[in-house]
Amino acid sequence: QVQLVESGGGLVRAGGSLELSCAGSGRTFSTYAMGWFRQAPGKEREFVATISWSGGITYYADSVKGRFTISRDNAKNTVYLRMNSLKPEDTAVYYCARSTRSTPAARSYEYDDWGQGTQVTVSS
Repeated sequence: QVQLVESGGGLVRAGGSLELSCAGSGRTFSTYAMGWFRQAPGKEREFVATISWSGGITYYADSVKGRFTISRDNAKNTVYLRMNSLKPEDTAVYYCARSTRSTPAARSYEYDDWGQGTQVTVSS
């Protein structure tokens, strides 16, 4: 099992940027793909971005493509989500998660371990 702790959330104006971090524990962190999901009030959790175990392959939801960048540093057991050109509709609790596979995964059932989430609020 991998324990995950997100940080970096906050309040930002539309057009601004934030970078989320997710620190993981456990020796197997680097062997799994990682993902970011988000859940807005009254809505279901949705996929945001995923990255392969090596960092060489990434996938994004259409809604964030070109604005968000996922990356990872396996030496630090950390995955990042850089969010630029933020919009009010990006407001949500953001969760990082560890996949059950080494290749990118976009479905929540493909993830075993989840962080507690970090709030991102974008004002208009």
